[in-house]
Amino acid sequence: MSIPTQHPYAFDPTQGFDLNQLRAIRPPTAAPGFDAFWRPRYERALGLNPQPRVNASRASHPDWLVQDITYTSTDKFPIGGWLLLPREGGVTRGLVVGHGYGGREAPDFDLPVTETALLFPCFRGLSRSRRAPISTDPAWHVLHDIDKPDRYILGGCVEDLWLAVSALTALFPAVAGRIGYSGISFGGGIGALAMAFDTRIARGSLEVPTFGNMPLWLTLPTVGSGHAVQAYARVHPETVTMLGLFDSATASARITAPMLTAVARFDPAVAPPCQFSVANALPASSHHETFILDAGHYDYPGMMEQHALLLDKVRRFFGVL
Repeated sequence: MSIPTQHPYAFDPTQGFDLNQLRAIRPPTAAPGFDAFWRPRYERALGLNPQPRVNASRASHPDWLVQDITYTSTDKFPIGGWLLLPREGGVTRGLVVGHGYGGREAPDFDLPVTETALLFPCFRGLSRSRRAPISTDPAWHVLHDIDKPDRYILGGCVEDLWLAVSALTALFPAVAGRIGYSGISFGGGIGALAMAFDTRIARGSLEVPTFGNMPLWLTLPTVGSGHAVQAYARVHPETVTMLGLFDSATASARITAPMLTAVARFDPAVAPPCQFSVANALPASSHHETFILDAGHYDYPGMMEQHALLLDKVRRFFGVL
């Protein structure tokens, strides 16, 4: 297996970094006030009652009981999603599953976990949590209230994840201490920011996480949401300093739970150095493992085989929750 050599992009999705250079990437210096910005938000979120409400879903699956779920996040924002319960065996652990910037139209039924309550929330403004005036277009969603750090949409999405953990615990008190998180791309970056402060999440899996190493993320060519932020920051340079508060690599350095990160050497939507910044920032004490993909956000030969190997690692990783 090897990284793609032919592609339709006007830039190199490896960003010119070889594997040794990617492994050497370190996170930027933390933005001043990073912890002071997030800790009070977490404490406030922890004090809220998410009031989860569950109803039968039109969807069905032979292995899972599918339910529609709603809960209340910060700012009384209604969050919608799905709850999957195993048809056989009890519930001994919980897993919150985040989505990419394309949103989510259905839960994933192929996650290799057992005896697990799976919560698939849709982050605010997207899919089942869409609400005007927030755009569902990633290029506009990522800019929503970007000029107001305390109101910026990414912070609200982190709070949605914290409240998802609260909702799972309210529904299944026995899973407290045995809750994991799995997030891809957008959900990976949000997951790192959330796990930096939420020790209720005992294990985390992040695949091709975004929002890592903002100084690089804001300068490297991309077809992802970063392109919209780069264009905005050129007109509003004061944004650059503020975005340091939403750096998932800075957050990753604060995660103490065991982590499995899957990062790509070639990715047109999330620059590989930014992904590796998230993985490399994890402290050695967190017992983390890094799985290297040939490419992310792009179909390539051998992709199915690599993802099968990754799924097996995910099965074993969350199996010890």
